[in-house]
Amino acid sequence: MSDTTLTSLNISHFRSHRAAGLRFDGRPVAIYGANGAGKTNLLEAVSLLSPGRGLRRAATEDFARRPEALGWKIRAEIGGHEIETWAEGDSPRQVRIDGKATPQTALSRILRQVWLVPSMDRLWIEAAEGRRRFLDRMTMSFEPSHAEAVLAYDKPMRERNRLLRDGITDPAWYNALEQQMTEAAEAITRNRDLALNRIAAAQNDAETAFPRADLLITGNDEDLASLWADTRRRDMAAGRTLHGPHRADLVATYAAKSMPAAQCSTGEQKALLVSLILANARALAGTSPPVILLDEVAAHLDADRRAALYDELLALDAQTLMTGTGPELFDTIAPSAQMVEITEFAQMSVIGSK
Repeated sequence: MSDTTLTSLNISHFRSHRAAGLRFDGRPVAIYGANGAGKTNLLEAVSLLSPGRGLRRAATEDFARRPEALGWKIRAEIGGHEIETWAEGDSPRQVRIDGKATPQTALSRILRQVWLVPSMDRLWIEAAEGRRRFLDRMTMSFEPSHAEAVLAYDKPMRERNRLLRDGITDPAWYNALEQQMTEAAEAITRNRDLALNRIAAAQNDAETAFPRADLLITGNDEDLASLWADTRRRDMAAGRTLHGPHRADLVATYAAKSMPAAQCSTGEQKALLVSLILANARALAGTSPPVILLDEVAAHLDADRRAALYDELLALDAQTLMTGTGPELFDTIAPSAQMVEITEFAQMSVIGSK
């Protein structure tokens, strides 16, 4: 196992689980059980071992088990590090690494994660916000400091937006904020471009059953400092900043067909997403092996595609956690996987592993 392997997970009063624990041995993990047993909740707990709001983008208070609402806690061991994250009542989420309090952004330096969940199936046809999040998660997996760059940009941008809404016209206020935004925006753009180059290289070098997706970032304006200075009145009328990396979009094309992903069939869009997740993991393998979270992915692939996916996962230097309703969905990978059955009994999670 690598020094980034997730070896144990313990959760308390998290979502449907009053208490649950798992140990991992580095093999792919297939978690199965009836709908409502709490399979996705386990993946969500793992996703909170990275910065942000997890794979369902939930508010911190929503993680607490009801009706107790006592707060929640996640504890994990990763490559010799002990990670704890928790919240009590309405307080913000806290993080501790090896017993020391630390900001969430430090988590991205311990464990790289990529994930695919059913809510992402409409990624290519919905609003650009979701695609930016997808792009930034992908980027952060390659460059952990990207999280700090995004925060360094968002804070002065929110302050600039407040000035715009209040009708402040003093250029001195804007100049200072826009200088901070420019420096952070340059880092964000540089990191995103690096991520797309890494993904493209991983796709070029791969033998895969999934289609290649060519990626392009649109809305990357040049000379933002001058642009923001020139558009303050228009931004004031809108009440927000209309240009910058927070307005960029990720465009995907099914390479073999030269067809925009938004115009592809539902099955093709899913296959493109799977291809990108695999490329992301492939690009990280060997240097920073990631944890791959795949929620209900098998249910949306035919038998041949499932077998192809499992073959590629087994070939990767990565740790995979998957969910499904029954063991039959994992029949071709079961001999090489850690099979975990989850049920609920008397409000306690009962987890069996083999």
